[in-house]
Amino acid sequence: MTPSPSPLPSTTEAANPHYPHLFAPLDLGFTRIRNRVLMGSIHTGLEDRASDFPKLAAYFAERARGGVGLMVTGGFSPNLVGWLKPFGGKLSWPWEVRPHKFVTQAVHDNGSKICLQLLHAGRYAYHPFSVAPSKLKAPINPFTPRQLSARGVERQITAYADAARRAREAGYDGVEVMGSEGYFINEFTAPRTNKRTDAWGGTPEKRMRFAVEIVRRVREACGPDFIIIYRLSLLDLVEDGNQWEEIVAQAKAIEAAGATIINSGIGWHEARIPTIVTSVPRAAFVNVTAKLRPHVALPLIATNRINMPEVAERILADGIADMVSLARPLLADPDWANKSRAGKPNSINTCIACNQACLDHVFENKHASCLLNPRACAETELNYHKTFAPKRVAVVGAGPAGLACATVAAERGHRVTLFDASGEIGGQFNYAKKIPGKEEFHETLRYFTHKLEETGVEVKLGVLATAQDLSGFDEVVLATGILPRQVEFPGSDHAKVISYLDVLSGRVKVGGRAAIIGAGGIGFDVAEYLVHESPHSDQGSPTLDPARWMAEWGVDPTFEARGSLVPPRPEPPSREVWLLQRSPGKPGARLGKTSGWVHRATLKAKKVQMLGGVEYLGVDDAGLKVRIDGVEQALPVDHVVICAGQEPRRELQVELEAAGISPHLIGGADVAAELDAKRAIDQGSRLAAAL
Repeated sequence: MTPSPSPLPSTTEAANPHYPHLFAPLDLGFTRIRNRVLMGSIHTGLEDRASDFPKLAAYFAERARGGVGLMVTGGFSPNLVGWLKPFGGKLSWPWEVRPHKFVTQAVHDNGSKICLQLLHAGRYAYHPFSVAPSKLKAPINPFTPRQLSARGVERQITAYADAARRAREAGYDGVEVMGSEGYFINEFTAPRTNKRTDAWGGTPEKRMRFAVEIVRRVREACGPDFIIIYRLSLLDLVEDGNQWEEIVAQAKAIEAAGATIINSGIGWHEARIPTIVTSVPRAAFVNVTAKLRPHVALPLIATNRINMPEVAERILADGIADMVSLARPLLADPDWANKSRAGKPNSINTCIACNQACLDHVFENKHASCLLNPRACAETELNYHKTFAPKRVAVVGAGPAGLACATVAAERGHRVTLFDASGEIGGQFNYAKKIPGKEEFHETLRYFTHKLEETGVEVKLGVLATAQDLSGFDEVVLATGILPRQVEFPGSDHAKVISYLDVLSGRVKVGGRAAIIGAGGIGFDVAEYLVHESPHSDQGSPTLDPARWMAEWGVDPTFEARGSLVPPRPEPPSREVWLLQRSPGKPGARLGKTSGWVHRATLKAKKVQMLGGVEYLGVDDAGLKVRIDGVEQALPVDHVVICAGQEPRRELQVELEAAGISPHLIGGADVAAELDAKRAIDQGSRLAAAL
């Protein structure tokens, strides 16, 4: 089903010449949103303590100044049992209202509007007081919830209405009722988690009654001039999820109950299909929003993996949705909307959907941040103020650490020269961008190319800097990166044995069977590259094609199947690959908390043999000899790729210190145990802020 192209809304204002649909105001009748950019909800950790609300206010204010039309907070529970975790964000008592006024005032002072998200965790609650429609433990949670009585269900509805009333008292323009992602309300609507046979379960109509009553009671409590966004699960992506006709019925009932806007919810947290990691194609799920469009009159919000204005504009112009939701892209660049409005997409620090500093931090009980923007959620602590004493600063190495340091220092007013022996900027990012599913790294290098020019950094590429070259500078920063660690075992000097740099640079064409030694992040990346890359195909990776990607993971492209699940049809691997690690246990255990399972599942689907506890006995013309669990075997491979870690590259440090120059070390030149762009960019930015 293809929606009709959306005409530009009538307005007395001139249409934006660059993205006319994206920057058209949205008239809701009782209020007007200045554009179609929604900052979607993302939990930062600042919501959980009243003392952090000034920081939360600064975080939202920066994005309001950046031009966002409407924003949604991280989730706040309507009561204690709905907590995500003990002492998490909650709005159920009168004295909890006051701290929120810091946030709402800061947003309104900067021209934006804000809704509070009401999120009851249900069986995802990480504490022993959790409740749910049925006593069914979630596979991602050790706690089993208590099944609510009928009276208990009524108390939960009252809690939602009371919390919404308090949100209005705190100055919020509305609330978002979280009805998706497998949380409490979604648990009522899906047969997977609702086994009740009373008035709140047993039929689709009874299962959705809880959601409808919440919206109706919130509208009664807050009046007609209050935004109610309902986050409706359009794709559950779990067995025994909702079917399409049930979702449409929910949408119509929610509209009749008084909702203002419907936001698209995609996938449960326990789903085994990724929905937001970088390997998910851009705007992969917007067609399900388009499918709902003919059935309701409410404005609809499209979401997930929308990170650049041309993508957002196309969604709106094609009539797929009325707003677009961006959450992590506004962590990466709080000025995303203003830069887009000005027609400067090249200046956007584009979200690469890595999850490393946002979602991974939250699941580790840390404050969220952003790999690309260490200031995210640290706006009151890390600032790039103009310097009153400009210095001459040399930065050696144009990888992530050096690029961050050079551009922040120049932004502050220092006179910066950036050296790199290569003919291009990027360092290890130039290898990362070649990995299927990491194509977004191209955007980071485009951003830094622009930022170097914008901040006036003098760039000297193809120059192997010496101590003499650096003698006239006030500060010298070494961001010289890493060298792959060499390994020693019988045959390690055989022609079959190559480095991962040989593979990703294209210096060596890997044969049809390969063993990878080292199952850290680089080993997994190389395995992804080898099972996708093929000299006989020009199709590229399915991570760039939503249709191929859905077939790989088993998503019904018509969205008609229950839960939108169909049997996956992964494409055959380009090569036979063994991924090996010396330490015992499951390879990939140290990968990112929210994305590691995706990498493991992808390689499993490509039939990669992932083995731990491997002893390397030697390489000869026949292949790689190993011992596993005391049994010797020969792997008949054409190449053995070494991904066994890195060493810091510091030869220039010795030369500098001999010349009496004390350099700063950042990035891989400082710590090279595992390539870590998050630490590198943070370290480079913080050093530049302190110079």
